[in-house]
Amino acid sequence: MWSKLSGLAGACLVCLAAGGAQAAPAFKAKIARTQYGVPHVSAADYGGIGYGQAYAFAQDNLCLLADKVVTVNGERSKYFGPDGVTTIAFSETKNLESDVFFRANLDVAALKTNFDKLSADYRNLVLGYVAGYNRFLRDTPKARLPAACREAAWLRPIGLADMLRLNEERMIQASGGAWLRQTNAAAPPAIKAQAALDGPGLPEDPAQFGLGSNGWAFGRDVTANRSGVLLGNPHFPWETTNRFYQVHLTIPGKLDVMGVTIGGAPGMSIGFNKDVAWTHTVSTDRHFTLFELSLDPADPTAYFVDGKRLTMGTKAVTVEVAGGAPQTRTVYTSIYGPLVVMPQLGMAWSAKTAYALRDANKNNVRSGDTWLDIARAGSVAQVKAGIGKTLGIPWVNTIAADRGGQVLYADITATPNVSAELAKTCVPPSGLGPLAATARIYVLDGARSACNWEVAAGTPSPGLMPGESMPAQLRTDYVANSNDSYWLANARAPMAAFAPVVGPAAVAQNLRTRSGLMEIEARLAGTDGLPGKSIDPAAVEAMLYANRNLAADLAIPDLLKLCTAAPSGTSASGATVSLVDACTVLAQWDRRMNVDSRGAHLFVEFWRKAEKIPGLWAIPFDPTDPVHTPRGLSGDAAVGGKIRQALSDAVELLAAKGVPLDAPWGQVQYALRGDQKIPVHGGEGSDGVLNAQQSAWAGSGVVPFHGSSYIQVVTFDAKGPVADAILTYSQSTDPASPHYADQTLLHAQKRWVRLPFSAAEIAADKALTVTTITE
Repeated sequence: MWSKLSGLAGACLVCLAAGGAQAAPAFKAKIARTQYGVPHVSAADYGGIGYGQAYAFAQDNLCLLADKVVTVNGERSKYFGPDGVTTIAFSETKNLESDVFFRANLDVAALKTNFDKLSADYRNLVLGYVAGYNRFLRDTPKARLPAACREAAWLRPIGLADMLRLNEERMIQASGGAWLRQTNAAAPPAIKAQAALDGPGLPEDPAQFGLGSNGWAFGRDVTANRSGVLLGNPHFPWETTNRFYQVHLTIPGKLDVMGVTIGGAPGMSIGFNKDVAWTHTVSTDRHFTLFELSLDPADPTAYFVDGKRLTMGTKAVTVEVAGGAPQTRTVYTSIYGPLVVMPQLGMAWSAKTAYALRDANKNNVRSGDTWLDIARAGSVAQVKAGIGKTLGIPWVNTIAADRGGQVLYADITATPNVSAELAKTCVPPSGLGPLAATARIYVLDGARSACNWEVAAGTPSPGLMPGESMPAQLRTDYVANSNDSYWLANARAPMAAFAPVVGPAAVAQNLRTRSGLMEIEARLAGTDGLPGKSIDPAAVEAMLYANRNLAADLAIPDLLKLCTAAPSGTSASGATVSLVDACTVLAQWDRRMNVDSRGAHLFVEFWRKAEKIPGLWAIPFDPTDPVHTPRGLSGDAAVGGKIRQALSDAVELLAAKGVPLDAPWGQVQYALRGDQKIPVHGGEGSDGVLNAQQSAWAGSGVVPFHGSSYIQVVTFDAKGPVADAILTYSQSTDPASPHYADQTLLHAQKRWVRLPFSAAEIAADKALTVTTITE
């Protein structure tokens, strides 16, 4: 079936000619590239737009997408061996783990059924994308393909099934995908074979590995031009298909939108049109719950719901392995979803109890229509209406601004409809319900059907929380989010509590949230050293690129007092370490993460351990002053000893790396592009640096692996949108491309690109090239 579908996908649209006869297959697109390799794709219809978008993406990132197609088809072990690694749900996973999961858990038939219910516009967009990717493969001689995959056996044409699998992988990254190991490891107590896979560990929480973003939207009450101003600053991986790709899509009279898309995703993920600009930040919602199953004592693969005995489903999954025999695993499912285990939190599969995961984003293809609706919206009110109707946004908040000066914050996503009351009354027999209070893992009693997700009228999928029950604000001053909950979307108007599954209220905020709100309020008060009190794009760009380290501002004054009192410390290794030079460097550091800031790396390594010290703060969190608390280092002697140890450990580490304590930050943090070391400004988001950048040690420096990626600052004038942007890691993953490092070099200098949007601006671009493709 699917081989036939793959062949047809590039040859026919979803529209019918008059009288019911199928129209002649046709795809045509014009690709105009401007500076830094940004493609402006124009076509007469959605099939043509997808066709041109995929062709352009393949020109820049062919191997990246081809590799991901291997992943979602569960074929990594076949081509790369079982012990290699890939990235799933933002964390590294062994190939065999990945293959078992995708072969077991992606239901392509169900995805196709749901896809057929979507708008013809989006279906044509996807089918055009398939045709465009395959056209590039046909057009391009092997010698001109990227070296990384030109000889690869896994480089092949794609079909609709591949696109559905790619979309599903994106949808479940904050739910089922994050439980990959826990799903693979689940087996009845008498079966131990699953242990051959990696230990299940704990599921990945986006907040734990730095996944985040900043989204600010300013309305007419505070902007200089009385129109909306938006900052989009997603913190996403610099590698894998979660990289962003810049593109502009135009269908005259129907669509005109520019911004970025996730690799392999047709349409637009973040961007702007002539009236609306939008961005996203990872939300605090839990997009899944667990159900505790009460098992039949005589059979651990049978369970009871309302007293009725049900048998688990099983599926034998066989994975081809390069150079070895195929490996087979058995996976188990319930009416709620796959079985999972997490012994660390008391969730093992025993003779009496097992656990299943229900995923709010499983088979969510609605997202395609959702983002198409956003791209065509004429106001933020229309954005809110669209996302509330489809509930297709998987796991991100939406922040938007419009030409009329209204702004939107909305945490309206595919979220389980689990009220606080349901969570309370449905605590399972084991008593594991309280896990929600710590890990925010909601465990419901699977033996009672009344404990399943509540079904609200009008939702597109039963059991989802309706949009009107989720947090949203339409305002004319500002909204902001940096991955905390909805509570402080505006510091002047905290929101009332919603269902706990959506996120907490009246809790301490992360340092990026606090830093952003401090910057915004200082700008509006005129106390930030910039001219005036209003918001304009230049002010927003300056606020982000100030690269202030809030943790340093909060901690260093008291840290220097500790230095004076005790100029040495003991590291975790037991060595006595002089802190005199370190304290001198920190005292002279400008507390910024600019490329010429000296001492930034010393504080980063210190804070990496210091922030975890219990009782660190002298002034605790105060829900009536959430922006400015907690603060001040504790004067407790035991806490002070741990603080000195953290600084001693940092000094010891840098000595071992051969990095001077006062080295400029740009000599320590850099992007590698061939033989080039390109300085990268910004720093750890956990330090309260808005321009967040997570890096890992590689020799004597740290190399970014995710953080500030695509950044856009957008407003509107009489002619249309006015947008400054930068793609920090550049458009292409091919080292031979002229767009492999060009924007990374710009970013190192804090430079922006004014994006050409109108036909006249595109035509005037000095780097303009035009290609027309048709079939």
